[in-house]
Amino acid sequence: MELNLRPKEECAFDEISLGEIMLRLDPGEGRIKTARSFKVWEGGGEYNVARGLRRCFGMKTGVITAFAENEIGYLLEDLILQGGVDTSLIKWFPFDGIGRTVRNGLNFTERGFGIRGALGTSDRGNTAASQLKKDDVDWDYIFGTLGVRWLHTGGIYAALSETSAETVIEAVKKAKQYGTVVSYDLNYRPSLWKGIGGKDKAQLINDEIARYVDVMIGNEEDFTACLGFEIEGNDKELKELNTDGYRKMIEQVNTVYPNLKVIATTLRTVKTATVNDWKAICWADGKIYNSIEFPELEIMDRVGGGDSFASGLIYGLMTYGDAQKAVDFGAAHGALAMTTPGDTSMASLKEVEAKVNGASARVQR
Repeated sequence: MELNLRPKEECAFDEISLGEIMLRLDPGEGRIKTARSFKVWEGGGEYNVARGLRRCFGMKTGVITAFAENEIGYLLEDLILQGGVDTSLIKWFPFDGIGRTVRNGLNFTERGFGIRGALGTSDRGNTAASQLKKDDVDWDYIFGTLGVRWLHTGGIYAALSETSAETVIEAVKKAKQYGTVVSYDLNYRPSLWKGIGGKDKAQLINDEIARYVDVMIGNEEDFTACLGFEIEGNDKELKELNTDGYRKMIEQVNTVYPNLKVIATTLRTVKTATVNDWKAICWADGKIYNSIEFPELEIMDRVGGGDSFASGLIYGLMTYGDAQKAVDFGAAHGALAMTTPGDTSMASLKEVEAKVNGASARVQR
């Protein structure tokens, strides 16, 4: 499989993510609506990938985003720095003292347990990242002067505003101009698209973006909602790997977007909020590759599991150029990330490699 990665020695960054980063407020084992205290984390669908690639896989990563310049913005910056992700490309908007024009986003998330599913409530209106315009970023400097091997972005950021969609489109175009590999997580969120045109708008925007993408990530619902493809098969069949319906969908997608070199998705069967069957599937070079499986995976915090899958997948593709290794690294990293709290991974490369090689959960001393 040939992704034509730029040489490492000519690039300042292995990977850069474009997206919004919010302050996550976590009530721990309790509920949002009855909480008296919260633990804070940073998180965002696109950013989580950059952080995973940095902290778990040791790559040089950065983030393109924007913050309102106030104490919450500084807290977010500090959390990002703790994760080792470069902050030099963040744009800071002056804060008006109230948030009428610009503010930083908050994401209240409870983990769920047993029969009670995880629950998220976002407060992200007028955020700095949603107001970032395509001309606010010097793309030629980033992709040309600095050099970037891989750009990752996604449908969450594209849905935030008219300008964020335009920013994503400009970013993927410029990335391709300079030979940077592009990955995109469709990540359809009905609540984000509802106020700006719904599925029709999502499909219009994502269709344009998809034409510049090398690696596409998304489940069957994402491909239907974001790009209009229909996957054949009943619910039971869709939970099985290598279904004819999934194969047919990939064939349709690749016919419309022949530029796609890799298509990948996680497959999750939710038994309870804390017990899921977890695995993944990847298409490359005309073949489908099945990941290692984690049946009845016990979950502490499912939020960010898909992003950690993406970072593991990207690491495998960049390091080995091998679709089988990539999907295994992705599935293992996503599984490990869901055993700890917060959006981002606390796993190490050694732990991921051990799971890929079949290690058990026995105590290690």
